[in-house]
Amino acid sequence: MAGFNKVVSSYAEAMAGLEDGMTVIAGGFGLCGIPENLIAQIKRMGTRELTVVSNNCGVDDFGLGVLLQDRQIKKMISSYVGENALFEQQLLAGELEVELTPQGTLAEKMRAGGAGIPAFFTATGYGTPVGEGKEVRNFAGRPYILEESIRADFAIVKAWKGDRYGNLVYRHTAQNFNPMAATAGKITVVEIEELVEPGELEPSQIHTPGIYVDRMIVGSFEKRIEQRTVRAVN
Repeated sequence: MAGFNKVVSSYAEAMAGLEDGMTVIAGGFGLCGIPENLIAQIKRMGTRELTVVSNNCGVDDFGLGVLLQDRQIKKMISSYVGENALFEQQLLAGELEVELTPQGTLAEKMRAGGAGIPAFFTATGYGTPVGEGKEVRNFAGRPYILEESIRADFAIVKAWKGDRYGNLVYRHTAQNFNPMAATAGKITVVEIEELVEPGELEPSQIHTPGIYVDRMIVGSFEKRIEQRTVRAVN
């Protein structure tokens, strides 16, 4: 069963083949469940002119934000970008192309891409700048716009546990976007917190089957809190 082993020994091996101009889908939500070490490897590689698809773009010095420092990202397709001052600067200066996408639509674009569905109709965005120039059809008397699905050259994903065959379990908020992203890459690379033996994961609890995963690496993680909120104790 050696051919089913998805585990690689280095981040360089994990991201081998990523080239300038490619499209990368990144899982995670805010700073939760992001593939932070795979992102750091892209920064080390210096790969440029990237189109990156992710719910948001990290913060100035962490997550996808570190790729903005050397202007490695050409275009960002995302839903929420309000935590990153460098992102704002590059956008306003015309140095970064941005395609803002409603959050549910972005998730469905990934899911549909992974399912082999080229496009879908949604009511979200109709009558707003999001829907400008897009095909409109009426269903049951309501207008819907056509949205194309997304596939990427690479998908980078963070999971909690995985076995060497690539079966994955995500924890809590990390279930946002990571499962959809994992299906939508031509090459899907996953970093996990804990490697377990095949058979240890309860089959009914597996979120991503190993058939979607090409490479997997065990990492250690900083797990920053994006907005720390505390309550005064009386």
